[in-house]
Amino acid sequence: MKQLVTKNAPGFLVCLVIALIAQGIAKFFPSIGAALFAIGLGILCGNTFLNRLVFDSGTKFSERSLLEYSIVLTGATLLLRDILALGWNGLAFIACQMALTIVAAYQIGRHMGFGKKFSLLMGAGNAVCGSSAIATVSPVVEADSKDKGISITIVNVTGTILMVLLPLITGFVYQHEVLHTSAMIGGTLQSIGQVIASAQLVGGEVVETATIFKIIRIVFIVLVALVYSRVNADRDDTPLFARGEAAGTKAVKAGVPWFIIGFFLMAILHSLGVIPAPVSAVAKLVSQQFEIIALAAIGMRVKFRDLAAEGPRAMVYGVSVGACQILFALVLIRVFLG
Repeated sequence: MKQLVTKNAPGFLVCLVIALIAQGIAKFFPSIGAALFAIGLGILCGNTFLNRLVFDSGTKFSERSLLEYSIVLTGATLLLRDILALGWNGLAFIACQMALTIVAAYQIGRHMGFGKKFSLLMGAGNAVCGSSAIATVSPVVEADSKDKGISITIVNVTGTILMVLLPLITGFVYQHEVLHTSAMIGGTLQSIGQVIASAQLVGGEVVETATIFKIIRIVFIVLVALVYSRVNADRDDTPLFARGEAAGTKAVKAGVPWFIIGFFLMAILHSLGVIPAPVSAVAKLVSQQFEIIALAAIGMRVKFRDLAAEGPRAMVYGVSVGACQILFALVLIRVFLG
């Protein structure tokens, strides 16, 4: 335990300081908010004087673990009726958006000359929850470490671009109306951190509602993994669903992440009145602080060298999938959410 704390402390403290500075600057620019400053300062520092290996473990902890704790605490601020308010139309929007994203990512990848496994990883990463989804389905399709590493990088880079772009699009198209803006951000962005960061740029109820949309996508990772277990990805010269020895025989290890279960448990307790209003208010405050620290960590972990290393072809692939996601969302939001 002591060794773990020592290992994570440098990166965590750096992200904490960046978050505090960002919040201080945001007081002078309240219309911009601390989220954008936290990400921007993180990117600036992480690619210059704080670009050191000693901070890597702590920034990874701050990005992933603090966001997970934040999501659980967010559950203590919501009621079940808020979650269920999305209804069947919200579920249908998410299901169609995810299915179309996976199909588009696969087809674009294959037409650009990428292999089946890499294209499938790109589909899962963009459709579900970024790096976590790729890590979940990689053993299912038996992808190698190179495909896994490159797909994680491209998906994260694409998500970072969309993270800043989507608030501009939703402002123009929806004037930041809560439901439609939340559906676009929560139904499109790759990682939970990017969803929260992008929603923070809009502010208000969009953060909570976009998180709910994203949580539904994360739950669907189980279904995506089951579908992937039925594909034949071993050979690039055979149809994806061709019958073969490998098809349908792969073990699937995919479950609902602990923080999603925690989120729903906290929401249930809050709905039953077990969590009093003062505790809910504290949970919201702590959750917001965790989010800002995590956003600083996200910025710290965006490396310009990673963007350059993957080359233009892979980046065009990622941006093309991201563009398709936006177009799909614009149409599906109109169809299912009005």
